[in-house]
Amino acid sequence: MSKVSVQIRFREKINTLWVKLIGDPLVFRLEYRIFHSICLVIIISLAYNVPFNFIIGLPVGGFLDLIAVGTFFGFYYRSRYKGKMNGSIFIVSTVCNILFLISYFYNSGISGPNDIGFIFSLFVIIFVTPAKQHKGWLAFNIALLLAMHAIEYFYPQLAPYTYQNRLARFINLTSAYLVVAILMYYIIKYIRRNYDYERQQVEEKKSAIEDQHQYILAQNEQLEHLNSEKNKLMSIIAHDLRGPLSNIQNYLELVIEYGLEKEEREVVEGDLLKVTQNTLNMLSKLLIWSKSQMDGVVVKLSDVNLMEALRPTLELERILALKKGIIPSCQLDPSIMVVADSDMLQLVVRNLVSNAIKFTPAGGSVDIRAEIVMNECKISIIDNGRGIPFEQQKDLFSLKAGSTFGTQNEKGVGLGLLLCKEFTEQQGGRISFESIPGRGSTFFVYMPVE
Repeated sequence: MSKVSVQIRFREKINTLWVKLIGDPLVFRLEYRIFHSICLVIIISLAYNVPFNFIIGLPVGGFLDLIAVGTFFGFYYRSRYKGKMNGSIFIVSTVCNILFLISYFYNSGISGPNDIGFIFSLFVIIFVTPAKQHKGWLAFNIALLLAMHAIEYFYPQLAPYTYQNRLARFINLTSAYLVVAILMYYIIKYIRRNYDYERQQVEEKKSAIEDQHQYILAQNEQLEHLNSEKNKLMSIIAHDLRGPLSNIQNYLELVIEYGLEKEEREVVEGDLLKVTQNTLNMLSKLLIWSKSQMDGVVVKLSDVNLMEALRPTLELERILALKKGIIPSCQLDPSIMVVADSDMLQLVVRNLVSNAIKFTPAGGSVDIRAEIVMNECKISIIDNGRGIPFEQQKDLFSLKAGSTFGTQNEKGVGLGLLLCKEFTEQQGGRISFESIPGRGSTFFVYMPVE
């Protein structure tokens, strides 16, 4: 075992022993642990002073130190192991002042180290007593010191000079100063360390509370989002689906109740088919979006040939465009490969092309193009239809986008572009658009390439 490891283990054992002696931070408050620490330090220093005073010829000082050792140990034991903390600090502070008063008149008065010890006692009392008592103890300490000095001045015989020679006094004063200086150093260091620890705990708690606050805010935002989605869903069910279904019911009642001529019947059936198709399209988008919100969507990315993936979708949309009198064109390089989920990519492009056809009048055009730009494939769906009003453009990819009607009253549910955005981003792509009202729109889908 290395020397460093031995030192670390020794330091850990000392720290463990010290925590046992002063008390567990979870059980004892900081002021009580400081009190226990000061008691132990003072006991050790006074125990050193007992034989030292006898050696330099100050037996009275030695006996007083011995009494002080017993007093501090008794109250330390009472507070630490008996749990009787209330009153211990006050009694010890009072006894400490009494012992210094006695020591003053039996240990050479102002000529001895008593003033040093007396100011040290105030230092210790300030640290272990409640803040509201500090002024009282300061006033008491100063009054007691002035009283002792005055008594000695007027009655010098009450504080006899007890040193046998100059060397004994020099050693005693020097020793007292060194002991007090060392004690103050370690007490302040210990208190500062505990203060830093307590402050760190407070900062950690503050940080934890702030994190929890942010989490709660995020949860609230999520709940508001879910509530908005719920309201949107209910609005669609209550209005956008109920309306078309009511129309279908009315058409069927008309066909059943009245004998329609063949031409009238064909017109009604054509309208009924159109309403049914629009309703089915809305229901399909609604179900896809609802499933993506509740269960999530599993994205299966792979290398996909763009033309092969989009051919079935574009063929179907081409037929619909021709029926409406729109001229479609498709310019796709057969060699372009993208990283995508084939089904999701088809859904995105189908929605965008379907929208372009919906909002383009007969005689217009819809173009689908693709090109490689940097490390992305840029798919463009371009139409020369009626465009998107500027006031609607900022909410186009959100739930705030309302349902709209195409150039032949094709009904939209307001979810298609939101689906396109979510599905594109889930594949690692992005979507944008440009539109000028009255001149058409262009939607761009950027997909990563190999």
